[in-house]
Amino acid sequence: MDVESKENGVISNGFHGYKEGYKTLEKSEMNTGRPLTNLFNKLILPLALVGLTPQIVMLYWYTNVKFAGSYSTLIAHFRSDSVLGTIVAMWNQLSIFNTFTVGVIFGFFAWALFWMVVLPGKEVHGPVTPNGNVPQYKDNGFLHYCVTMAGFAILTIVLKYNGLTPTVVYDRFGELLGFMNVFALCFVFLLYIKGITRPSTSDSGKTGGGFVFDYYWGTELYPRICGIDVKVFTNCRFGMTVWPLLVCIYALKSYEIHGFVDSMFVTTILQLTYITKFFTWEAGYMHTIDIILDRAGYYICWGCLCWLPSLYPIVSHYLVTHPLRLGTLLATSILVFGLFSVLINYLADLQRQDVRKANGDCLVWGRKPDLIRAKYRIECGEERESILLASGWWGLSRHFHYIPEILLSFFWTVTTGFENVLPYTYVIVLVILLTHRSFRDEQKCSMKYGVYWQEYCAKVRHRIIPFLF
Repeated sequence: MDVESKENGVISNGFHGYKEGYKTLEKSEMNTGRPLTNLFNKLILPLALVGLTPQIVMLYWYTNVKFAGSYSTLIAHFRSDSVLGTIVAMWNQLSIFNTFTVGVIFGFFAWALFWMVVLPGKEVHGPVTPNGNVPQYKDNGFLHYCVTMAGFAILTIVLKYNGLTPTVVYDRFGELLGFMNVFALCFVFLLYIKGITRPSTSDSGKTGGGFVFDYYWGTELYPRICGIDVKVFTNCRFGMTVWPLLVCIYALKSYEIHGFVDSMFVTTILQLTYITKFFTWEAGYMHTIDIILDRAGYYICWGCLCWLPSLYPIVSHYLVTHPLRLGTLLATSILVFGLFSVLINYLADLQRQDVRKANGDCLVWGRKPDLIRAKYRIECGEERESILLASGWWGLSRHFHYIPEILLSFFWTVTTGFENVLPYTYVIVLVILLTHRSFRDEQKCSMKYGVYWQEYCAKVRHRIIPFLF
């Protein structure tokens, strides 16, 4: 598939899956004459998500710390105290506006922005937008990640030397998450205003779907504030960078309480390996639909600021209070299988990239690749060509890269055992969203490539799982 179809399993998962149906709304729904459909898509669903998802991310944390990580206990509490009563009680227990929350959040913002600006990196470009704009980025994501993780290690040593610990973030994570919820809601509103009054490019403006939809979907494709790309900051410099930091903080908290626990060690290594892989490929992420098609609205910016930090490291958060000693053989086996999943995911992506770079003049598994040179036209009428690879990993299934993606998340989750469903939330959400995403992506490719896509599907008959689906 062409680079516009390339998906990344980190940012495209979790919260962002809730907005899958919105990605083609600008063309398919905005001008339809179906009032009930438009009412649901433009008002009811966005309003429900904006109202409910902040409560859901808080309930992930609350379930773990107050109900021992048990959804059944949470549901029982809903029945006895009502859903609204439980949520009100949860928020009443938190002091979200204080020196600690403001200092930690804005201190990290300042750190991330400073290194985002000063670290070197080659200039890379995103694809041309429908209005002819070409986004530019400084490719310093991997350096930023390394500097941040090294800085965290130094900070930990300094704090420990002075009798302090960064694991206070775990102790007061509810306050931090609550503060981020409020901040993100306000930040998204400012982006809504900016996209209307002072857009960075011509890919901006109201959609015609009303305030609620525009707040949810966004009014600007590539907003920049003082030269800072908003999407790169929220998605990569905050969301994807906070994830490994929280994983390390939770691992340290576990060590402070329980000493070395092999289950925490395994899940930490697997998550950090996967995140490191993401940052080595960050420039490629600038070509995914999260960046090139989705505007900077609630689902992108709030999602990366709140949903991601709450859901993605949920396994590590759970293991702090549910340590499980796996034993050397089981821990090693899970670790090996998890690392092998990362490797397969990397090799599959690399295989497709190498074929594109060589324009098909290369070998795939020792043979000439089976290619379909699919022609298509962009909005201005210009004809272009994409290479559809139908051999190697991509001859097994049309979305083969979803398999190691799901397996990896399972391996870093199975370290928790099977006592509660909570730590498996990310895996469950991932399976549902990637399955749905495969249908959506294939519909888009079918419309884009026409008979070429039909030819590709005839060669690669299975959607995700070879010989099954």
